[in-house]
Amino acid sequence: MLDQLLSFGQQLSPAAASTLRIALIIVMAWIAVNFSHKLIASFRIYISRNIDDGEEVKRVATLGRVFRYAASVLISLVTGILVLAEVGVSVAPILGAAGVVGLAVGFGAQSLVKDYFSGFFLLLENQIRQGDVVEAGGKGGLVEEITLRYVRMRDYDGHVHFVPNGSITTVTNKTRGFAFAVVDAGVAYRENVDQALEVMRQVGAELRADPLFGAKIIDDIEIVGVDSWADSAVILRCRFKVAAIEQWGVRREYLRRLKCAFDAAGIEIPFPHLTVYPGQGKDGSSPPLQLAVQGATQQTGGTQ
Repeated sequence: MLDQLLSFGQQLSPAAASTLRIALIIVMAWIAVNFSHKLIASFRIYISRNIDDGEEVKRVATLGRVFRYAASVLISLVTGILVLAEVGVSVAPILGAAGVVGLAVGFGAQSLVKDYFSGFFLLLENQIRQGDVVEAGGKGGLVEEITLRYVRMRDYDGHVHFVPNGSITTVTNKTRGFAFAVVDAGVAYRENVDQALEVMRQVGAELRADPLFGAKIIDDIEIVGVDSWADSAVILRCRFKVAAIEQWGVRREYLRRLKCAFDAAGIEIPFPHLTVYPGQGKDGSSPPLQLAVQGATQQTGGTQ
């Protein structure tokens, strides 16, 4: 068969033979791209099977996507050089001038070079992975894709943000390992603080005993205590140690249950209110206060 192919190639004209070789190069490049993608995917699956840590599995998946992208770029570059050589374009001068052109382009595309270097270190230091919820570059959301060039995030409203890696100076990863669901509850000043804290503790214990939410909560509720005195309420704080990305769901369910428990115990969750102070003279007296009640004017005596 090889002899038949050689004899067939000798019968073709130079132009037809060159076209055949170019087609063969393109086909081989397509096969190489698909083979490299399948090889990287198979290696990623093999590595993931031997890893019990879900965080490491996410990191391997992110690196797999980057390696597939790099393999595609490298094979495409080699294919382009071979096609140019087959067409008759001298590749040596192009490669020689690539250094000079690259230097000139480097000055004009510093931000692009910065994006690639920043993306490389983001992946190397394992700062961001696909599936994380992060704040980076002034935007926040679920990381759907990360490359050497940019990070693609989708926020709660469904908006998609493309953040260049070069603009990322600080990364806040909200789903690394575990998280805390922090809850602030306000009660009226007249309420017994110890009673309210006990109700919060009971609701937290019931939430952890729940079959659905218990698997998401790592540890018992932590009662911090009185956090601050607000204008109309005493702020009580507690928190749950939960699995990554579960803090928002646990917090919402705890607030729902705590509202029902406060209502059952008669603990007031106050509305903002204002105390009116009419003023007081040097002798200790204050002027009468005029109140309008259902259209009528009622006068109250001042302090004597």
